[in-house]
Amino acid sequence: MLTSLERYFEFARLETNWRTEILAGCTTFVTMAYIIFVNPSILSETGMPFAAVTAATCLASALGCFLMGAIARYPVALAPGMGLNAYFTFVVVKGLGVPWPAALGAVFISGILFLVLTAAGVRQMIVEAIPRELYASVAVGIGLFIAFVGFRNAGIVVADPATLVGLGNLRAPGTLLALFGLLLTGALMIWRVRGAMLLGVVGTTLTGMLTGVVKWSPQPYSVTAISGTFLKLDISAALKFGLLEIVFVFLFVDLFDNIGTLVAVGKRAGLFDADGKIPRLNRILTSDALATTAGSLLGTSTVVSYIESAAGVVAGGRSGVTAIVTGLLFVVALFVAPVAGVIPVQATAPALILVGALMLAHAAEIEWSDPLQSIPAFLTMTAIPLTFSIANGLAFGFVSSTLLRAAAGKWRSIHWLVYVLAALCIARFVYLGRG
Repeated sequence: MLTSLERYFEFARLETNWRTEILAGCTTFVTMAYIIFVNPSILSETGMPFAAVTAATCLASALGCFLMGAIARYPVALAPGMGLNAYFTFVVVKGLGVPWPAALGAVFISGILFLVLTAAGVRQMIVEAIPRELYASVAVGIGLFIAFVGFRNAGIVVADPATLVGLGNLRAPGTLLALFGLLLTGALMIWRVRGAMLLGVVGTTLTGMLTGVVKWSPQPYSVTAISGTFLKLDISAALKFGLLEIVFVFLFVDLFDNIGTLVAVGKRAGLFDADGKIPRLNRILTSDALATTAGSLLGTSTVVSYIESAAGVVAGGRSGVTAIVTGLLFVVALFVAPVAGVIPVQATAPALILVGALMLAHAAEIEWSDPLQSIPAFLTMTAIPLTFSIANGLAFGFVSSTLLRAAAGKWRSIHWLVYVLAALCIARFVYLGRG
């Protein structure tokens, strides 16, 4: 049985084993376990029951991880997307006055459209239309992005009204705990300890509990609470409200966020084929679409690939087993969700910072002396952290690469779909800049 599974997940080719994959899956889970509580705290602003969304988050995440791991066989974890949940809550429901069941209906429609576009091969064409030199810059940009998130969660970088960002209070207990975790995890990595990321998170959490920095305040919770959102979506109301624009946003952001994540994780894990393409792309996109559709039925916003998966890859994860292990832990969290809440952001922040640092190595793959590569690459890798959006960064790089190639007289070699996508990206930027 185990031998058959090892053949299916290509352990020999990927040079991995069960111990490594399980450690990697645990590492991915602890770096993204915050979503179990952050997602409900955001979506509950719409009037959705907190406990119900908590259960829906665990189930949707588990299902997404299982699909990605078992069908696509990638070490990429899925969960309700940060950013899209805020858009769902503050723009769609609170801003436009759309009832949350109708908003869930829009998410369901976007998931169905994902499946249709995938079956028609359109999403695959979009992925393959992205210039190859942007792959490395996306990986670098996401590395900077997650490192920035880590610095922010650690309290090392804070908002500043004069300079936008500034240095936080390094004497604050939470920040000191994060700095300790950064030193601990870094030392474990230098000593080449297996599972350094996971051990660093666990060690930092235990230190925080012993010093009183981490305080656990579990909320009342039961799995049966999911009845508050399960199958409560209203597709007819979504169509009645004419939510085409909202569905497009869900489609666009999810597509580009997922592409960026897959490129970054795939580059880090060495999962691209000899031609620089992503193997089993159709299965990846189908898994993502099914997870989003199921998530809307369970009661949560769009499910996306999580860049925290890179932490598991750094820990050695190479196969779909990593994602499956992460999914199993989300199933466990479904029954003991408050326990997962004991892991503070100060414990996961060091892992994000160090993963970000390791991903910068891909900058060496860019031909910096060639403006056709260097300019789009620079715009991509800087726009991702500075706009706090993978989709924005990829759009900047995609548009600039297309326009510069056309200006260089290479417009005939550009696929027609690239022009269409560039036009859509520009239209999106114009729309976002209306206010």
